[in-house]
Amino acid sequence: MAEEKFTAIVVGAGPAGSTAAYLLAKEGHDVVLVERGTTPGSKNMYGGRMYSHALNRIMPGFWEEAPVERPIARESITFLNGDQSVSISCGNMSWAANPFHSFTLLRAEFDAWLAAKAEEAGALLACGIRVDELLIDSGRVIGIRAGEDEMLADVVVAADGVNSILAQKAGLAKMFAPSQVATGVKQIIELPAETISQRFELEGNNGAARLFVGDCSNGMQGGGFLYTNKSSLSLGLVINVGELQRCQVKLCDIMEDFKSNPHIAPLIEGGEVAEYSAHLVPEAGLAMMPQLYGDGMIVAGDAAGFVLNLGYTVRGMDFAIASGEAAARTVMEAKARNDFSRQGLSRYKELLKQSFVLRDLEAYRKAPDFLENQRMFKAYPKLVTGLASKLFTVDGAPPVHLMKMVFDQIKQSDISLIQLARDGWKGARNL
Repeated sequence: MAEEKFTAIVVGAGPAGSTAAYLLAKEGHDVVLVERGTTPGSKNMYGGRMYSHALNRIMPGFWEEAPVERPIARESITFLNGDQSVSISCGNMSWAANPFHSFTLLRAEFDAWLAAKAEEAGALLACGIRVDELLIDSGRVIGIRAGEDEMLADVVVAADGVNSILAQKAGLAKMFAPSQVATGVKQIIELPAETISQRFELEGNNGAARLFVGDCSNGMQGGGFLYTNKSSLSLGLVINVGELQRCQVKLCDIMEDFKSNPHIAPLIEGGEVAEYSAHLVPEAGLAMMPQLYGDGMIVAGDAAGFVLNLGYTVRGMDFAIASGEAAARTVMEAKARNDFSRQGLSRYKELLKQSFVLRDLEAYRKAPDFLENQRMFKAYPKLVTGLASKLFTVDGAPPVHLMKMVFDQIKQSDISLIQLARDGWKGARNL
């Protein structure tokens, strides 16, 4: 048994783990940050966009030194149906001004930077280490075992991703159902910075975030995304795992179809694929949240299911960072009391409630169930694009007033008026 004892062992050098390690080390606590990858971020993947507010509260003006790509100045969501598309776009130049609203990022670079900040603050960064077991004494987690090595700590912070083996070994989490997670796949496509700015009508280094729904997921629960980096594009899909199993399709094939879509292909034309990655994404919100703490252990970030997908916006990194902050604050208070029991760590949930994490997840508790509605991904994109196509078509045919045009299009769709009313009511209440 190892003799050295840390205040905290943080497993996983993603945004949640590195934030927790940074704050603990900054306050003089002995903390080790353990990462399975050869470097922080080497095995991590996400769409490519981070809302700034959570990290800015911890590191004001972090963008002045962090490896961020482009500040987002334009948002859009596009409905795809064959050769038809309809986009809703919003531009706001204040989003791309100090203080910045959100940035596109490359995880390998950003995670390495954030972990380095934790190391600079005094945390011990240990990469290339797979944690095999938790050390448990009388029902309390007291450390970890990695190969033949053992490390002791007052608290272990599990920030080891959506399929948290540590949370399961501690009895805090169960294996998730396929319908509770999605598989995200992404390609980094290199293009000159000038080309990106021209194609997306961006000024200077400003960026764009685009979401897609409809044909991009073959009508399955999910969608596509495209984010502009400095000299590359992050293009990908996120599709429910249960849907992929039900339909027996390969995500790589859907991705290739997405790239060749007539509304996507011109945006990536001439680009070179520099990176390909895939990752599981928690999508069930509070329905898949594990027990957040136990005797000697706290669960944070994706491991706690802290991701919010509303269809028109997807958030994960700001939740991860805020949960890492709450975990660190909890450990500091527990250290002051020398109480690392389940009761002593219950402060974690209180801090999450005081922050936006549990507040926002609670506010959108019913959103995951609503987004399981199959009509959202096939019937409605077809309805919207069909209606818009007729609205803007001038071919000499007799005129049709807008109201009749709408009702005629609804009649031709697979959606009844009752279903439309119900879905509209539920969507307005739950999203």
